[in-house]
Amino acid sequence: MTDGARVSAAALDLAGGQTYASGEGVFVTASVVKVDILTALLLTARDAGRELTAAERAHAEAMIVRSDNDAATALWQVVGRAAGLDAANARLGLTRTVADARWGLTRTTAADRVTLLRRIFAPDAVVEEAARAYVRELTERVVPEQAWGVPALADPGTRWAVKNGWLPRDATGLWVVNSTGCVTVGGRVYMVAVLSDGHASMAEGVARVEEAARDAVRRCGGAAAPIRAAPAARMPAAGAVAAVPLKGAGNCAASHALPAPADAAPPPPHGGAD
Repeated sequence: MTDGARVSAAALDLAGGQTYASGEGVFVTASVVKVDILTALLLTARDAGRELTAAERAHAEAMIVRSDNDAATALWQVVGRAAGLDAANARLGLTRTVADARWGLTRTTAADRVTLLRRIFAPDAVVEEAARAYVRELTERVVPEQAWGVPALADPGTRWAVKNGWLPRDATGLWVVNSTGCVTVGGRVYMVAVLSDGHASMAEGVARVEEAARDAVRRCGGAAAPIRAAPAARMPAAGAVAAVPLKGAGNCAASHALPAPADAAPPPPHGGAD
């Protein structure tokens, strides 16, 4: 690991309720914030008493499944940019997530990421079931080449859902690499978030994130995550895991396409995130 690299991880075992956290600090989200944007969009539509438009659905799919930045920017405008995202995240109980004018530079913590995952993958009073099912469905369809990070822990043949984020910082050239999601390990369902920065390369960051995710799950619930499990199918439908008292628990994580050039001028609204 590059000298000076930081890593913070959090995990929740849904069956037993055990939690684990390591590392501290606030990190740039890169594209993991796209789950926040989608959730804020769904709250915005519900507050207005309407369904998502066809264009919004198309943008949402592109934003989550392929991590399209232009689609994220379009929806960022709909939810009210930074102020709108902060308001939605306050409703969701994210106490240490602060939106930036460039959405990819929003700052957050691993604990807040797990809080958001729980809002989506377990019954919730703020996000209704139809909205949660929609977020689950999209995060379960992330393209295979983006299924690194949390999905690497999955038991063979089990489902997962994911949303990752990465970007090189233009000031240092060092990489931010994040992975957030829900996954079945050792027959148990976990929500896992790993945030990191200061890596010399994306590959180095991915390796360190997967190591931290594996350790978090082991310490949280005692499950032995495989060294490298091939990405499997998506998570079961809501309520399919009988041992999980929080019905509707599933999996979710993070992924992206190649990052936009960090030295582009003027700065893109996503902050160079992918």
